[in-house]
Amino acid sequence: MQLTKLLLSLLFLLSVTVTISNAHNITRILAAHPDFSTFNHYLTLTHLATEINRRTTITVCAINNAGMSDLLAKHPTIYTIKNILSLHILLDYFGAKKLHQITNGTALAATMFQATGSAPGSSGFVNITDLKGGKVGFGAEDNGGNLDALFVKSIEEKPYNISVIQISKILSSDVAEAPAPGPSELNLTGIMSAHGCKQFADALLANTEASKTYQDNAEGGLTVFCPLDDAFKAFFPKYKNLSAADKTSFLEFLAVPVYQSLSMLKSNNGLMNTLATDGEKKFDFTVQNEGQEVTLKTKINTVKITGTLLDEQPLAIYTTDKVLMPKELFKAAPTPAPAPAPEEAADAPKAHKHKKAAPSPESDVSDAPADSPDDDASDQTADDNAGVKVTSARFHAMVFSLCLGFLLL
Repeated sequence: MQLTKLLLSLLFLLSVTVTISNAHNITRILAAHPDFSTFNHYLTLTHLATEINRRTTITVCAINNAGMSDLLAKHPTIYTIKNILSLHILLDYFGAKKLHQITNGTALAATMFQATGSAPGSSGFVNITDLKGGKVGFGAEDNGGNLDALFVKSIEEKPYNISVIQISKILSSDVAEAPAPGPSELNLTGIMSAHGCKQFADALLANTEASKTYQDNAEGGLTVFCPLDDAFKAFFPKYKNLSAADKTSFLEFLAVPVYQSLSMLKSNNGLMNTLATDGEKKFDFTVQNEGQEVTLKTKINTVKITGTLLDEQPLAIYTTDKVLMPKELFKAAPTPAPAPAPEEAADAPKAHKHKKAAPSPESDVSDAPADSPDDDASDQTADDNAGVKVTSARFHAMVFSLCLGFLLL
């Protein structure tokens, strides 16, 4: 009994430790170091902080306020600042000890800039070299091999989850520092086509009115939910049968006239208007999230956000696993009619062979009213099943807690 108690206690403590060790918040870490307040501010403004926090293995090469002042004196756009700072986020763990024990004295580290797909060739990599005299040099791979920044100190380390270190200056990179296009200059359909949403992009390009609506809203804020190619191919016969006006409404339905980062979508659950919303024509959908998963729901179907193609305020483009369908244009699948009750064989009078009983009005399925577009049987079933799962999970959790408490007595 004592051994069982001990094992259960160890398992409980281990689960808590693992949960805590995998969680980090770069904003809180840097908030304890005022000399990095500007760097911290721009990590939040460019949404890089969110990307850092969701990754389990990361190294942040922080720049102090003086170094950030040198960068801001060039008056770069917020998009260029994001590219430059993303070059300072390494997709591997490099603590102080590892930096001084690099195999063969040098390493090439991938960065978040490289992961965005915006860095051609090797320009998204950083060269880290263990120099003589205990110094460690850093340099962007596209700057001719110059190691123009040095390791200064370790700010905080959580092996092998996150390492926050200070380097002496901004890493120089012509590609990262190149002026990034403004929202109205971005080729939205080009971005979609290059990342698995070509079918939707082609449909948008073919519709002059919808394309103009997208472009007109790009400067003030726009969030697009782009179906992946396989999903749109399967949906295309339905789209083809829509009228010209309905095609425009459908394309505009898949975009929201405000900027919504993924973290904002997770915290702003509820109804959301779209570019197609116009008075009585609601053309809205519901945003829901469960943990890290975000779904969009109408009376017709539910889709899941599967990836991010662009997240640079004021623009965001996300991919979805299916095509979200508005109730204003499509009808939900009809609910299957219940099977007729079996006839009672015993004691029932036999009908004469030359007469056939007429079906009663109540049992005539063909005369039954059609389901309205608002009836979503599949969504209702899913909601009911979810309720059962939650209840079951709570019950098992309560039983486990009681058992654990009993064993620990």
